[in-house]
Amino acid sequence: ATILYLIFHSLPSNPSSSLHSTTKWGGLEWERRVQLSARPRPHSKLSVLVTGAVGFVGSHVSVALKHRGDGVVGLDNFNHYYDPSLKMARKNLLDRAGVYVIEGDINDFDLLYKLFDLVAFTHVMHLAAQAGVRYAMKNPSSYIHSNIAGLVNIFEVCKSANPQPAIIWASSSSVYGLNSKVPFAELDRTDQPASLYAATKKSGEEIAHTYNHIYGLSITGLRFFTVYGPWGRPDMAYFFFTKDILRGKPISIFEGPDHKSVARDFTFIDDIVKGCLGALDTAKKSTGSGGKKKGPAQLRVFNLGNTSPVPVTKLVSILEKLLKVKAKRNVLPLPRNGDVMFTHANISYARREFGYKPTTDLETGLKKFVRWYLRYYSSASKSKNS
Repeated sequence: ATILYLIFHSLPSNPSSSLHSTTKWGGLEWERRVQLSARPRPHSKLSVLVTGAVGFVGSHVSVALKHRGDGVVGLDNFNHYYDPSLKMARKNLLDRAGVYVIEGDINDFDLLYKLFDLVAFTHVMHLAAQAGVRYAMKNPSSYIHSNIAGLVNIFEVCKSANPQPAIIWASSSSVYGLNSKVPFAELDRTDQPASLYAATKKSGEEIAHTYNHIYGLSITGLRFFTVYGPWGRPDMAYFFFTKDILRGKPISIFEGPDHKSVARDFTFIDDIVKGCLGALDTAKKSTGSGGKKKGPAQLRVFNLGNTSPVPVTKLVSILEKLLKVKAKRNVLPLPRNGDVMFTHANISYARREFGYKPTTDLETGLKKFVRWYLRYYSSASKSKNS
């Protein structure tokens, strides 16, 4: 009831008015750039709107789509949940790849409807969301606003479009919550969320079912398992562990009862990108038109993980080896902040449907991340001093 209350109070009373007005878009030159970026090369027929385009996964997916010839338009609100300069650096990568990124919010109805007026998007890759488990205890409304109200706005615009696009969106492995059966499979129970973040992603899956059932939207949900790699999120453990180890600061490593180590199914970003593109390429067309359903539509959800859970203590040992610095470890009991003891993905469904097969082990992936981290922050430091 509380979530429903917050949803309705997060949505604009008039769908034609913006919840967040912006002056960052509009005009003939803006329209030309949107249409040019959305235009696929001759060998491709796909035109994709990527939300959360300057995020970690969004930037990698956008570049991969553009490199293979698809039309891509990015959308991101550049919020300050973490260092916005990192997002701007990712935007520069997208600029060089030929992806036009619009600064705007998924709760801005005027902007979304305008984009669909300009471009007949074949697909929406909806990756915009408020991320992080622990931050939900500080700012719960941001999760309702982005992960529920924002998702509804995307579905509303897509169901009214003609033709309707197929939608691929980021759910999360966190929906498995307190489920103790391993490995986690898509048909396992997901009704015991351990955090508000998990609850919003679970709610999103139920909302997706509703829009698929009523309006004929083709919708695919992707449950990501602890994504890591170059250009990653600074709020992730592997990222801030690297930062603190290099600075000689102690790092907190959590453990469960009986000194049991927390473990995660760490999945390298390149493998996640392959999964996202595989899901997009096998997504069937929506069956509705202008908000009216004409027949049953595809509805799927996939795990995208690595299938090899690794204790966080081993992650730290690998980082020590790569950084050539000994970590100052502070072992603490796992707090009641929404974190779970372990994650472990069963990926047989994704393997069967589009050949998803992760190939990067944790040490190889962390080696690539550390190489990027040292280069990126060395360059950033030189820029500040010059």
